[in-house]
Amino acid sequence: MWSNPRMINRCERKYLGKVKAVIFDWAGTVVDCGVFAPALTFVKIFTNEGVPVTDEEARGPMGTHKRVHIQKVLENEGVKSRWIAKHGKAPTEQDIDRMYNEFIPQQLSCLKQYSGVISGVVETVAKLRNDYNLKIGSTTGYPSPIVNELKPVAAEQGYVPDCYVAGDDVPQARPCPYMVWLNGIKLDVHPIEAIVKVDDTVDGVKEGLSAGCWSVGVAKTGNYVAASEEQLKEMSSAELDRRLKRAYDILTDSGAHYVIDSVVDLPAVIDDINLRLSRGEKP
Repeated sequence: MWSNPRMINRCERKYLGKVKAVIFDWAGTVVDCGVFAPALTFVKIFTNEGVPVTDEEARGPMGTHKRVHIQKVLENEGVKSRWIAKHGKAPTEQDIDRMYNEFIPQQLSCLKQYSGVISGVVETVAKLRNDYNLKIGSTTGYPSPIVNELKPVAAEQGYVPDCYVAGDDVPQARPCPYMVWLNGIKLDVHPIEAIVKVDDTVDGVKEGLSAGCWSVGVAKTGNYVAASEEQLKEMSSAELDRRLKRAYDILTDSGAHYVIDSVVDLPAVIDDINLRLSRGEKP
């Protein structure tokens, strides 16, 4: 064991300040309630390959870089066996590349249809900026071409983050921490304990955890409830409770520090984190 008689004490630095920035995911968190744009696109590109997938299979790896998402769907035993039955061999890297290249134009073709800002997001973000003096960042599994199309669509509806980081802006996307760290650099925010990451997927939650910041899961508007705002209104209370329980369980098990229904519930979480930070707690 290392020791040095001249160093018999050690000082530990603790951040006692407040939250400085919130980094939001896009689909299922601030836009596209139910995460339909990517889910429907994945279903379509697999159908085009002669290998239909279910909605649940298509949504499974949601939150990852979209090429990785395709790869993970193909690793699903059921999908892989159907692929081999159709094509006579296991999927290759060339297959993944071809499907990913198809994904981008297919996603762009339906992006506007499924890019409505979720109710309450614009007002909540304004509150976070005005009442809490927070900077607003963003990460996504979408590549840059899709983010560049998404920016003006969201801006027209009143949602404009201070920073945009896409899945292809970093060496590895979720669940690696690089997109969160790049947001911190671009926003000029430190320490990492002063950042809150908000996401509706397991890999998005893990992205925040691996970065070392607070990680908040969003259940009701996200991938695991998989319902539009209209569908949520029409859904029976029993069905909604069933889907919400599943979403809360998944996000809690992923390690989220907090799980909320929607972004509208975030200010109370920020208050609690600020209290914990004042006590010297870390994520």
